[in-house]
Amino acid sequence: MTSTSVETDHRLRQEVAAGTSIAASLLLLTVGALSLLEGISAVGRDEIFVPGPDYVYGWDLTEWGWVHIVLGVLLVIASLGLVGGAGWARFVAIVIAAASIVGNFLWLPWYPWWAVAMIALNVVVIWGVTTWQPGRR
Repeated sequence: MTSTSVETDHRLRQEVAAGTSIAASLLLLTVGALSLLEGISAVGRDEIFVPGPDYVYGWDLTEWGWVHIVLGVLLVIASLGLVGGAGWARFVAIVIAAASIVGNFLWLPWYPWWAVAMIALNVVVIWGVTTWQPGRR
């Protein structure tokens, strides 16, 4: 391969990664908004949530609702930082998305399909944010 071909290949990868990072920040905003709504619904004791059998992480629905509200707000803040290009936002987005994965794993008994979907979305967000190297052109 020639050096021009290698440079073109790197530039193309970075353009794809930049697009993925922008998509990840929008996805992070969506995950944050959904987590916030999920938490509000849980605090409001919505009938959509059905408690399962006894579970090791025995918090009640209201406590889990507040966990999701806090995670949702933090996810929205991180996504706005990513969209704005803030340097701190990449690290914060990864940490908060990882915390959201843990929170949704612990939320599995309350609403398993939703929790699995949120875990998958957070994994995509982490992948998108970590693959982009904004300093490389």
